Amino acid sequence: MARRARIEDVHDLAAGMPYVTVEHGPKGNAIYQVGRKSFVFFRTPRPDAADPVTGERYDDVIIFWVPSESDKLALVQDPDSPFFTTPHFEGHLSVLLRGAHIGQLDVDELREIIQDAWLSRASAARARRFLDLERARGNRVES
Repeated sequence: MARRARIEDVHDLAAGMPYVTVEHGPKGNAIYQVGRKSFVFFRTPRPDAADPVTGERYDDVIIFWVPSESDKLALVQDPDSPFFTTPHFEGHLSVLLRGAHIGQLDVDELREIIQDAWLSRASAARARRFLDLERARGNRVES
């Protein structure tokens, strides 16, 4: 079994995908992009993601794009999943994850989430090249 994921793994895995650029938001938060389209980004605190008891805004939310609404629902409706969404993201093909909960995933699960996020935003040609290369390396990938 792979080790538990850490925040550093999000950065390493996202930056390690092909054709990635890293932008930084106004508070220095990392925004990983492929073809100028974000696929993973570290969100600044917002009112829609807050502690239900204290009302304090979460300062550790990471957003991951997903390929489809059904993928999103599978992640956020699974009671064992650390992923969630908010009304602000209704209709948006992404899921949220608190950095404090990253350890609920192992590195392989996180890699799959990041690869899916990248594939959902990359051009068809880049996605095809990536999938072909991964298959040639003997890695299991889903297209």
